[in-house]
Amino acid sequence: MIYLDYQATTPLAPEAREAMLPWLSGPEAMGFANPHSPHRPGRAAAAAVEVAREQVALLLPPGGRVIFTSGATEAINLGLSGSGARRLAVSAIEHAAVLD
Repeated sequence: MIYLDYQATTPLAPEAREAMLPWLSGPEAMGFANPHSPHRPGRAAAAAVEVAREQVALLLPPGGRVIFTSGATEAINLGLSGSGARRLAVSAIEHAAVLD
Protein backbone atom coordinates (compact mmCIF):
# COMPACT_ATOMS: atom_id res chain seq x y z
CA MET A 1 0.00 0.00 0.00
CA ILE A 2 1.14 3.54 -0.73
CA TYR A 3 -0.18 5.93 1.94
CA LEU A 4 -0.59 9.51 0.70
CA ASP A 5 -2.56 11.17 3.53
CA TYR A 6 0.35 12.38 5.64
CA GLN A 7 -1.54 15.60 6.34
CA ALA A 8 -3.87 13.69 8.65
CA THR A 9 -1.30 11.44 10.32
CA THR A 10 2.28 10.37 9.87
CA PRO A 11 3.83 7.13 11.10
CA LEU A 12 6.41 7.39 13.83
CA ALA A 13 10.02 7.05 12.87
CA PRO A 14 11.30 3.70 14.18
CA GLU A 15 13.70 5.52 16.55
CA ALA A 16 10.87 7.60 18.01
CA ARG A 17 8.64 4.56 18.40
CA GLU A 18 11.39 2.66 20.21
CA ALA A 19 12.02 5.59 22.57
CA MET A 20 8.31 5.95 23.34
CA LEU A 21 7.45 2.28 23.97
CA PRO A 22 8.24 2.36 27.71
CA TRP A 23 5.84 5.30 28.08
CA LEU A 24 3.01 3.84 26.00
CA SER A 25 2.60 0.42 27.57
CA GLY A 26 -0.06 1.30 30.14
CA PRO A 27 -0.08 1.59 33.94
CA GLU A 28 2.37 -1.29 34.35
CA ALA A 29 4.95 0.59 32.27
CA MET A 30 7.85 2.34 33.98
CA GLY A 31 6.76 5.79 32.91
CA PHE A 32 3.00 5.73 32.56
CA ALA A 33 2.04 8.77 34.64
CA ASN A 34 0.86 12.33 34.49
CA PRO A 35 4.01 14.50 34.50
CA HIS A 36 2.05 17.22 36.29
CA SER A 37 1.30 15.01 39.30
CA PRO A 38 3.45 15.24 42.45
CA HIS A 39 3.63 11.47 43.08
CA ARG A 40 6.79 9.49 42.29
CA PRO A 41 5.63 8.16 38.87
CA GLY A 42 4.53 11.69 37.92
CA ARG A 43 7.92 13.11 38.86
CA ALA A 44 9.64 10.38 36.81
CA ALA A 45 7.46 11.24 33.81
CA ALA A 46 8.22 14.96 34.26
CA ALA A 47 11.93 14.20 34.38
CA ALA A 48 11.63 12.20 31.16
CA VAL A 49 9.85 15.12 29.48
CA GLU A 50 12.70 17.43 30.51
CA VAL A 51 15.29 14.99 29.14
CA ALA A 52 13.36 14.91 25.84
CA ARG A 53 13.17 18.72 25.83
CA GLU A 54 16.95 18.94 26.31
CA GLN A 55 17.55 16.39 23.54
CA VAL A 56 15.39 18.38 21.11
CA ALA A 57 17.03 21.65 22.15
CA LEU A 58 20.44 20.25 21.26
CA LEU A 59 19.24 19.92 17.66
CA LEU A 60 18.36 23.63 17.45
CA PRO A 61 20.38 26.85 17.53
CA PRO A 62 21.07 28.01 21.09
CA GLY A 63 19.04 30.72 22.75
CA GLY A 64 15.51 29.47 22.14
CA ARG A 65 13.26 27.22 24.13
CA VAL A 66 11.39 24.04 23.33
CA ILE A 67 7.68 23.89 24.08
CA PHE A 68 5.77 20.66 23.56
CA THR A 69 2.12 21.12 22.57
CA SER A 70 -0.74 18.65 22.32
CA GLY A 71 -1.36 19.37 18.66
CA ALA A 72 -1.35 21.77 15.76
CA THR A 73 -4.08 24.13 16.95
CA GLU A 74 -2.38 24.67 20.29
CA ALA A 75 0.95 25.23 18.53
CA ILE A 76 -0.60 27.74 16.13
CA ASN A 77 -2.29 29.65 18.97
CA LEU A 78 0.94 29.72 20.95
CA GLY A 79 2.95 30.88 17.96
CA LEU A 80 0.51 33.62 16.98
CA SER A 81 -0.21 34.88 20.49
CA GLY A 82 3.45 34.71 21.43
CA SER A 83 4.54 36.77 18.45
CA GLY A 84 3.61 40.01 20.21
CA ALA A 85 2.22 41.44 16.98
CA ARG A 86 -0.97 43.48 17.10
CA ARG A 87 -1.69 42.67 13.45
CA LEU A 88 -0.68 39.66 11.43
CA ALA A 89 -0.60 39.14 7.69
CA VAL A 90 -1.53 35.66 6.49
CA SER A 91 -2.14 34.25 3.05
CA ALA A 92 -5.45 32.93 1.78
CA ILE A 93 -4.06 29.41 1.63
CA GLU A 94 -3.32 29.17 5.36
CA HIS A 95 -4.90 26.36 7.36
CA ALA A 96 -8.34 27.21 8.77
CA ALA A 97 -6.90 27.13 12.29
CA VAL A 98 -4.57 30.01 11.36
CA LEU A 99 -7.25 32.03 9.58
CA ASP A 100 -9.76 31.62 12.42
